[in-house]
Amino acid sequence: MKRRAWLGLAAAIAMAPAGAWAQDGMVIFAAASLKNALDEIASAWSKETGKPAPRLSYAASSALAKQMEQGAPADMFISADLDWMDHVEKKDLIQKDTRFNLLGNKIVLIAPRDSKTTVAVKQGFDLAKALNSEKGAGGKLAMANVDAVPAGKYGKSALEKLGAWDGVKGSVAQAENVRAALLLVARGEAPLGIVYATDAAAEPNVKIVGEFPGDSHPPIIYPAALTKAPKSPDAKAFLDYLKSSKARPAFEKQGFTVLVKSASST
Repeated sequence: MKRRAWLGLAAAIAMAPAGAWAQDGMVIFAAASLKNALDEIASAWSKETGKPAPRLSYAASSALAKQMEQGAPADMFISADLDWMDHVEKKDLIQKDTRFNLLGNKIVLIAPRDSKTTVAVKQGFDLAKALNSEKGAGGKLAMANVDAVPAGKYGKSALEKLGAWDGVKGSVAQAENVRAALLLVARGEAPLGIVYATDAAAEPNVKIVGEFPGDSHPPIIYPAALTKAPKSPDAKAFLDYLKSSKARPAFEKQGFTVLVKSASST
């Protein structure tokens, strides 16, 4: 029953399927971990320009890329890793010359806010022991899908590099996206989880109990690009706004590292 509950919870927060956006206005497909920052930026852009705020469709980068393959309408794609942007580029679904690396991030180990668990994330650490130290929690490790979703792939890579994967691979509760994994821990459905540092910062009901070394996984990079045939005339302007000094504070407030140099303040 618990497994069903986890799956149901993940499904419950799956965000805005692409079919819901088959209408006028700018549509942006963005990795779920960008929600807080991008909501703020979109609202600021709308107030500044007087134009309607873009409609933001958040989900796992893998799910969004597959929706684009199926013809879902979007003006822009912001992925949480290079692989899925490479994938849609190979499918000729984006404008290659508009692509750039926007943000960087980190992955962390989290626990519910009132947890007493402490974990030293390092080579050879015993994550299985930490999972089972929390009685009544089921010993599950919440992660985004480790085969497709960037946050899950980064987490699995780090655990493999640190020698901890084999001990926990049978105890992973996989969620549709990183925000679903975050919610499992926030609600006490899992005693530990692996999410982005920015997700942990956005959820008051969890705390960080360990940070993964940067060299334990591929660099976490968020690329952005316009789709092949954006319908909104404002898409290019909003993409430029993401590069500007006006967008930078919202990203940095959430804990992202801004990789692109601010083009301008306009």
